[in-house]
Amino acid sequence: MKMLPRRFSRKHALRSLARDRSGLALLEFAFALPIVMGLGAYGLEVSNLALLNLRISQIALNLADNASRVGTYSTLSTQQLREVDINDVLQAARYQGASINLTTNGRIILSSLENVQQTYDTAPVQRIHWQRCLGLKGSLGADSAYNSSHGTTTTTDGTDATVGNDGTLAPTGMGPVGGQVNAPAASGVMFVEINYLTRPLFGTWLTAPARLNYIASFIVRDRRDFAQLYNPSPAATRLTCNLYSS
Repeated sequence: MKMLPRRFSRKHALRSLARDRSGLALLEFAFALPIVMGLGAYGLEVSNLALLNLRISQIALNLADNASRVGTYSTLSTQQLREVDINDVLQAARYQGASINLTTNGRIILSSLENVQQTYDTAPVQRIHWQRCLGLKGSLGADSAYNSSHGTTTTTDGTDATVGNDGTLAPTGMGPVGGQVNAPAASGVMFVEINYLTRPLFGTWLTAPARLNYIASFIVRDRRDFAQLYNPSPAATRLTCNLYSS
């Protein structure tokens, strides 16, 4: 049997390989797979971010709505707002955001914007009378953006009916410039701000962590006693904004 020269055998093999179409689809899929997976992962990241925005927006709205309704009626037919009531609505927001670790990766600020005449006022004054907070973010200097962006109060503001704890003046209301909300005369607004740090599903190679910020407000529904935030015995823990807990 006559043997072909080695050089001829190699040329023949290469030509045969060039003409071979078996496995072509598999090769094309292998080349396209990283692109398809990258686009799919990016789509999941975008969908997750949209869902986070929706959830946080709804939590802010629900919290403001709940805070505008709670309280206990006094003998004067006015509704007294208590620390335990505030704790309840904040805990409801925490449970609502448990699936996204809201209070671990974020910060909730609830403020009472009031436009009333207190016993120590000579005329109605709009002020942030008190604030309560929940969430771990904001405790470090680098996290300062997670604290209130629209006014602050001291830890004792609103705890009694004295001028020393009268809150912070807010003549232009609360909210971003050009979009402030104001309390109606002789009433108040429950103003909620939520800041949240997103956690990308696939690390930072597609999208970077981002701070989401949402605000919501509801006018107080009932005839509320705005003199102070009550804390009858057994006293509830005040969730003041110098505390950082989940």
